[in-house]
Amino acid sequence: MLKTPELAMPRTNKVTTVCNGKREVWTDYEEAKVYFLELMMSTDGEEHERAECVYIQLMHVLDDCSDVD
Repeated sequence: MLKTPELAMPRTNKVTTVCNGKREVWTDYEEAKVYFLELMMSTDGEEHERAECVYIQLMHVLDDCSDVD
């Protein structure tokens, strides 16, 4: 068992996203969420679904987000 619970440990704002084969490292979760929300709202079809997949993972505060199931 850990001495300090994981939830009490400070989280980094760094997140890595992979969408449509493009890998990006973000230093701010909010910036990444805004980008993928705008992308999701401005596209349709497969591109919309890819952006939506990454956006949902960002909403769950994952450190690595990908459009691959």
